[in-house]
Amino acid sequence: RIPKPVPGWVKPIIIGRHAFGDQYRSTDFIAPGPGKLELIYTPSDGGKTTTLNVYDFEGPGIALAMYNTDESIEGFAHASFKMALEKKMPLYMSTKNTILKKYDGRFKDIFQDIYEKQYQKEFEAAGLWYEHRLIDDMVAQAIKSSGGFVWACKNYDGDVQSDILAQGFGSLGMMTSELITPDGGTIEAEAAHGTVTRHWREHQKGKETSTNPVASIFAWTRGLAFRAKLDGNEQLKGFAKKLEDSCVEVIDKDGIMTKDLALAIHGKK
Repeated sequence: RIPKPVPGWVKPIIIGRHAFGDQYRSTDFIAPGPGKLELIYTPSDGGKTTTLNVYDFEGPGIALAMYNTDESIEGFAHASFKMALEKKMPLYMSTKNTILKKYDGRFKDIFQDIYEKQYQKEFEAAGLWYEHRLIDDMVAQAIKSSGGFVWACKNYDGDVQSDILAQGFGSLGMMTSELITPDGGTIEAEAAHGTVTRHWREHQKGKETSTNPVASIFAWTRGLAFRAKLDGNEQLKGFAKKLEDSCVEVIDKDGIMTKDLALAIHGKK
C-alpha cells in the first residue's frame, strides 16, 4: 500500500553503522590566520615521536582530526558478519579507501582478514558472500538493486545512508535502529527518527499533530524479542511478532495510517 520512492527494493536492506569514532569523536579547529598545521603521535612506551605536516595555512581556515581503533573496527566486523549469517543475507562493506588509503584501508583490511580467517567457510556453506566496495559505487548499486543484503558502513556513511534507505522504503517513521555489542549479547533498540520535537512543540500549543508511532512500537518489540531470545521465552517472542504483524496489517490492509504515510500515498490533496 505504501509506495516506495525506490520501487525496485522488494527485499529488506539492513544497514550497519559503526557507531564509534571518526567525525563523531573528532577534534575540529578554526585556524585564525597563517600557520603550520601538524599531526603529532607520541608513543606511550617512550618511542620515537611521529610528526606529520598536514597543511601550511596562508590565511584563515579550518581543520579536523579524527581517529578509530583496531579493537572497535574488529568488533564491528564480527557484528556485521554475524548479522549477515543470522539474516541469511550477503554482506557488503563500503569505504573510500582509494582516497583514505591508510584510514579507510584499515577498515577494508581488518574486515577482509577476519572474513578469511573466521567466516568465509560458513558464508560459502550458506551460499552467501562478503564483498568490499567503494562507497560511491555501493550507493549506486544499492539504488538499482532489489535489496536483500546487509550493508556495513563507517560512522558518517551509516548516519546518512540509513536515512536514505528509510525514506526509500517509504518513510523514516517506519525504521528502527538497534545498537548491538560485538558479541551480540546486548542490544539497545530505538526509533531511528529521534524524539520528533517539532510535533511535541505543536502539541504543547494545543495544535493537532499526526505522528507515526510504528518505529517506536518496533523499538519496544525488538527489545522484547531479544529478551525472549535470551530467556528462551516463546510466549514473549510470539507477542512481539504479533504486535509487529498487527502494525503492518492495520496500515497495509485496513488503510489506517498517519499523515506522513497518507501524503506518501495520496500526495497533498
